[in-house]
Amino acid sequence: MPPLRTALLQSSGRLGDTAGNLKALDEAAQRAARAGAGLLVTSEMFLTGYALEVEEVAALAEAADGTSARAIGDIARRHGVAVLYGYPERDGDAVYNAAQLVGADGDRLANYRKTHLFGCFEQDAFTPGDTPVVQADLNGLRIGIMICYDVEFPENVRAHALAGTDLLLVPTAQMHPFQFVAEQLVPVRAFENQMYIAYVNRTGPEGEFEFVGLSCLASPDGVTRTRAGRGEELVIGEADPELLRASRETNPYLRDRRPGLYASLV
Repeated sequence: MPPLRTALLQSSGRLGDTAGNLKALDEAAQRAARAGAGLLVTSEMFLTGYALEVEEVAALAEAADGTSARAIGDIARRHGVAVLYGYPERDGDAVYNAAQLVGADGDRLANYRKTHLFGCFEQDAFTPGDTPVVQADLNGLRIGIMICYDVEFPENVRAHALAGTDLLLVPTAQMHPFQFVAEQLVPVRAFENQMYIAYVNRTGPEGEFEFVGLSCLASPDGVTRTRAGRGEELVIGEADPELLRASRETNPYLRDRRPGLYASLV
């Protein structure tokens, strides 16, 4: 099974401009496809921007099968590349901080709602999701989805490891001064859980926030396979099933667990 070339779109897009962000996504998908990528991953809330007023989030939120979802399905189909994008999802009266995976054929494969909301803005604007492990199969790999703060909880990522996730996609809005998450924590999570992690950030100032970039693809051997800088950038890395298999054979972390000792953790 060949490696899955994965493109990480480190961009904040345009705040409040869904149409503009769809255009930017179209252009990035074209670039990713020309580079041989089979998957394009965006940052958290890429569709609308992150630093919105609570009322703006509610106004811009869309259903998982809404107008933008159909437009992104068309983008994926035209360029032959799967897309994972962050957006505010409306479901009845609730609004979720969500990420949706669309296959290269344009079909929606999975939709995830952020389970751990960070700070007052998110807690005021969103309803927390209640499904920690959301997966889909893509190009022979089991894909998992999280959003930003979720990956900082070790139990969350371990749940994905036990469910067989091979490549964990994490659109994020990581801000100053927490860049150690991108630089140190994400590669450790990949190593201790024996999976690839694609961590894709926003960049630059936006409202009261300053996003730090540093998007990366970390592999199960703890190596960062590709790393963006601080500005807008499209970087490419590969999730290699053969490296994953070999790493899981030599690393005993998951085999040597003793779950009976951990009951007090929950």
